[in-house]
Amino acid sequence: MSDTTITGDNDNALRAELERLRQEHRDLDEAIAAMDETGKGDPLRKQRLKKRKLLLKDRIVALEDKLTPDIIA
Repeated sequence: MSDTTITGDNDNALRAELERLRQEHRDLDEAIAAMDETGKGDPLRKQRLKKRKLLLKDRIVALEDKLTPDIIA
């Protein structure tokens, strides 16, 4: 197996993980919005969802940085 294949497989795995994280981030956003709209829900649960959403955002940014080639300007 060549290095390009390994790199390509790794990129594909990272892209799949990135899409999964983005979907989870969207789902949390919708859940938080629903809690806001209904006025229902435990404030502590909402706070935990927001914290999870921020952690996901950090992970998404890190993966995007890994997938973006370094450009020397």
